[in-house]
Amino acid sequence: MAEKLVLRTALGKHSHVQPLKDGRVQSSRVRFEFQDYEPLPKAFRTMVRGGELDLSEMAIVTHLLAHHYGKPITGLAIPLWSRLPHTNLVCPTDSPVKGPRNLAGTKVGVRAYAQTSGVWVRGFLQHEYGVDLDGITWVTMEDAHLSEYEDPSNVERNRSELALRPLMLSGALSAIMGEREVDPSGIRTVIPDAEAIADAWIARTGIVPINHTLTVKTALVEDHPWLLGELMEIFEEARRIAIEDGATPPPAYGLDANRASLQLAFAYSAEQRITPRLYDANELYPTI
Repeated sequence: MAEKLVLRTALGKHSHVQPLKDGRVQSSRVRFEFQDYEPLPKAFRTMVRGGELDLSEMAIVTHLLAHHYGKPITGLAIPLWSRLPHTNLVCPTDSPVKGPRNLAGTKVGVRAYAQTSGVWVRGFLQHEYGVDLDGITWVTMEDAHLSEYEDPSNVERNRSELALRPLMLSGALSAIMGEREVDPSGIRTVIPDAEAIADAWIARTGIVPINHTLTVKTALVEDHPWLLGELMEIFEEARRIAIEDGATPPPAYGLDANRASLQLAFAYSAEQRITPRLYDANELYPTI
């Protein structure tokens, strides 16, 4: 019997991948060598900068930039993590900001301009609320995962030692977005009834805003043409088992099920000057 292909792998702590991590789902062809990154976005940077990972969860806008700059990674349309953009834009409870339009002329904080959560939030601000994104100064805490990328002119880097939330609470920022874990104390959403509005938007459009999918080194795909199909099969099996065990079902896997979400995120990215042109999801994610 041929030896299994060993994949150095980084995945988040999601219930729908746990059967892969604990060995309930195994493959006759591949073996995962799981590596921990805390916080998880460190794995994204490692993957796109050619570090020691073969398979990694990946923010979709980081994957988009990696494709734009010719990095040798291939996407799998397996949505590993999603969030409601409407609920991720927050301000202090006593803020004079009553809604998205009040952000005009202010400074809004985000970890990095090309962070996927920020792309989704800004897209909704522009298209659902008519906010002029160029009329806001976007204050970032760090650079993009791709070293080649440069922020647009209306983006400035925080030079203080304060983190996003302390900056906002000090009055330096009118609002912030992109926190992975949002502590509700002392804050509220900029969009009133944000969760209900987000759910209504999803119901109306049929699109679930996706943040993370899966990426694998292209060289491995070229050397092992069966690999993408094998990964899709075992990730599907892990998803099925997790749902049977009571996990909240993630979006369905595969490009057909997720093309609309990916395409919208890529459209927002082009509009926000993250990429110079609109990319087609088919360029980044093979149909399996």
